[in-house]
Amino acid sequence: MVNDNEQNLQISAEELQKESNDQREVRIGKMNKLIEAGVDPFGAPFKRTHTAKEVKAGFGELEGKEVTVCGRLLAIRRQGKTCFATINDVSGTIQLYIRKDLLGEENYELIKLWDVGDIIGATGEVFKTHTEEISIKAAQITYLTKALRPLPEKWHGLKDVDLRYRQRQLDLIVNPEVRETFVTRSRIVSAIRRYLDGLGFLEVETPVLHNIAGGAAARPFITHHNALDIDLYLRIALELHLKRLIVGGLEKVYEIGRVFRNEGISIRHNPEFTLMELYEAYSDYNGMMEITENLVEAVCLEILGTAELTYEDTPISFATPWRRVTMFDAIREACGVDFSQITTDQAARAAAKENNIEIADDADRGHIINAFFEEKVEATLIQPTFVMDYPIEISPLTKRKHDDPKMTYRFEAFVYGRELANAYSELNDPLDQRQRFEAQMAERAKGNEEANETDEDFLRALEQGLPPCGGLGIGIDRLVMFLTNSSSIRDVILFPTLRPRD
Repeated sequence: MVNDNEQNLQISAEELQKESNDQREVRIGKMNKLIEAGVDPFGAPFKRTHTAKEVKAGFGELEGKEVTVCGRLLAIRRQGKTCFATINDVSGTIQLYIRKDLLGEENYELIKLWDVGDIIGATGEVFKTHTEEISIKAAQITYLTKALRPLPEKWHGLKDVDLRYRQRQLDLIVNPEVRETFVTRSRIVSAIRRYLDGLGFLEVETPVLHNIAGGAAARPFITHHNALDIDLYLRIALELHLKRLIVGGLEKVYEIGRVFRNEGISIRHNPEFTLMELYEAYSDYNGMMEITENLVEAVCLEILGTAELTYEDTPISFATPWRRVTMFDAIREACGVDFSQITTDQAARAAAKENNIEIADDADRGHIINAFFEEKVEATLIQPTFVMDYPIEISPLTKRKHDDPKMTYRFEAFVYGRELANAYSELNDPLDQRQRFEAQMAERAKGNEEANETDEDFLRALEQGLPPCGGLGIGIDRLVMFLTNSSSIRDVILFPTLRPRD
């Protein structure tokens, strides 16, 4: 059985657009009448004394006193010589009580020209109605903005996901919980900055346009610089420029910025997203694990008041310390395959075949180990877990392990089956790095568009001396998803990438 809301949702986009256009014409007519009455429908700056939340929270002291508020009209209800209106500002809603005798007959009649969505200011006395609702008895109304298009109906604003993402301004108006998500996002980023600043890290900015797309395995976006007549890449990572700064003597640096990867779109991926990367001289991946778990726990405590949260009905504890497990041990625990005993490409391919792991015919041991991990392990890592020691073939910028040169000092942090962080003991041997780049170029020649290119400028910087160094990257959007219990990355990016409508 289809209920009324479901029937409403089946209204076509064309019908909705026609309805909006019809209402727009009516509102333009009202706008013209306001102008005839001497009212500017797109008024001047306005000074308020209190937000809605401040009026309600401070009622004990404000009762009987005059305040000035402003916001968007969400509801209007006229009852003869009185009118009730609800306005919404950044902090919440407050009711206005408007009387004809107090406002004046001429001004009161202008209320007929108001529409839900308009923006007004009001000055008046704070009081409680007989229903105990904290309100403002408006003695003066200032018209600030005429909304020429209507707000979506409540059901539409809550249910039409496509409209929410395409017209985020409507989503923020109609859905207070969405607004709160983005307020929380801002607070999370500020908390990260405070934590890192407190550790002595310096925030820096590095170029968005790169001559070579490096620092990660990802397909880049390509653009063209007309004056120089060269192709440039939107950065896929922050790494290579930040490590140049470590060479230059800035021993603890971080950047929070947008990166761009020309890849698929899903509830976990957006082509542009926010990444935090930091680098610390004289540290290693053990130091990065300590920073990661302490930073995330500190942010949770500041934002939520606890390191314990529920994500999609699953309890998650970000309390330190987090579990640590090597990639080999994680695979062995999940499916019994022990790659410490599988040392050749041929043996690794045989193990993949036995366990129904899809691989390329010429896949090497490192990529097969990673395929096993992605297939058998990732989804099982619900609580925060550091997975350590990755194959060299998939870690071209990472220092080799002294006791096993085919593996590297790298970890990724996983939560709820999703990668949250990636970190290395950074490779600072320029000769080894050149060989890694050459191996990556060989992969590109075989068709791997995500393999790194050789970056001669970066190699030159390494030859000038990169001290032992730890590096860390944390996906800000994914962290925000966990702390706001958001199922889709589109719910924590104000304007996610969407396919254009016809």
